[in-house]
Amino acid sequence: MAGSLLPGDDGRRALRPGGDDGATVDDGDRVHLRRCIELARTTLDAGDERFGSVLVDADGSVLFEDHDHVASGDSTRHPEFAIARWAAQHLPSDQRAAATVYTSGEHCPMCAAAHAWVGLGRIVYDSSSAQLGARPAPMQAPSIGGVAPGVPVEGPVAGLDEEVHDLHRRFHGS
Repeated sequence: MAGSLLPGDDGRRALRPGGDDGATVDDGDRVHLRRCIELARTTLDAGDERFGSVLVDADGSVLFEDHDHVASGDSTRHPEFAIARWAAQHLPSDQRAAATVYTSGEHCPMCAAAHAWVGLGRIVYDSSSAQLGARPAPMQAPSIGGVAPGVPVEGPVAGLDEEVHDLHRRFHGS
C-alpha cells in the first residue's frame, strides 16, 4: 500500500495512506525493506541483535548489505554504520548522494551522523525507535532529523513495521 509522507515534528516523515503530496514508498522500496527484515531475522537467528540494512544506487541496484555484529562486544558494529564506511571507501560523492539506505529500524544517532558525514542520500526504514521502545543509550538520542537535518527520511512503513516489532519481541523474549 503506497501512501504519502507527511512532515513529523521530530524530523521524521511517517508513511500515511491516501495523501496527495506525491512522496511515496513504492513496491521497489518495499522489496529492499523486506530484504532488511530478512537480514535482521538471519542475524537474530545467529544470536546477534535484530537489524539489517541495504545500500541501493539510484538505479535500484543493491551495492552493499549488512546486519548487526554487536554480539562481538563492539556496540558500534551497526549495519548502517558499515554502509557509511563502505560507501565512503567505494563511491564518489555524487553516487553517495543519489543512493538510498534501507533499514529495518530507524538509524541511531551514531549511524545518522555517519550517514550525513559521508553524504549518503535518502533513508527509508521499516520501524521507528519510538515504536520499538529503544533501550536507553549511553547518550541522548535525537531523531535522524535532529542529527542529520538535510537527509530525506521516510518511515515507519505500515505493515513492515509489525514484522520488525515481532523480531524485537523475540530478541527481548516477550
